[in-house]
Amino acid sequence: MNYKILEEKTVFDDFFKIKKGKITYDAFNGNSLTADRLCFERGNSVAILVYEKDTDSFLFTKQFRYPTIQSTDGWLLEIPAGSMKENDDPEFRVREEVKEEIGYELDSVTLISSSYVSPGGCSEKTFLYFAEVNSTHKTEKGGGLESEQEDIQLVKLTTKQVIAMYKANEFEDAKTIMAIQWFLLREFKD
Repeated sequence: MNYKILEEKTVFDDFFKIKKGKITYDAFNGNSLTADRLCFERGNSVAILVYEKDTDSFLFTKQFRYPTIQSTDGWLLEIPAGSMKENDDPEFRVREEVKEEIGYELDSVTLISSSYVSPGGCSEKTFLYFAEVNSTHKTEKGGGLESEQEDIQLVKLTTKQVIAMYKANEFEDAKTIMAIQWFLLREFKD
């Protein structure tokens, strides 16, 4: 199976980019197709499920997310996450995001997966991690970076609360749901 980019141009270039391409590619029936496609380029990202062992709790963030206001109040509960800068090492970036957003230092991290967020229109790939900490690992205030106009609240929920919220479909963020499912499958595999 092959493809060829016939034309490609940037149609929007600001904090994010949108590219438009005319592409021809092999179809599964043996023919070829030519189509115009858009690609939203926002760079890659990292996210992490943080479990605080000594309190049997998970550490979440709550912050205003403008794109969600059509169906929520705008404040979303999610795992710490952030955008990668070009040439960032994902593990380095996830450690920095945890420090900035919730104020914890991480001893080690485990890569759960790396996956495309919405490959039909977006180039973003998210590197999803897990880490265990103790309450003594909180070394900074957290809350996000003022320079990025972040206003982040740390929300600590017990494992029992997280399971109940998960069963009640109260989490609305895909990476958060994926991370919780990974944890539950790992913990309760039998």
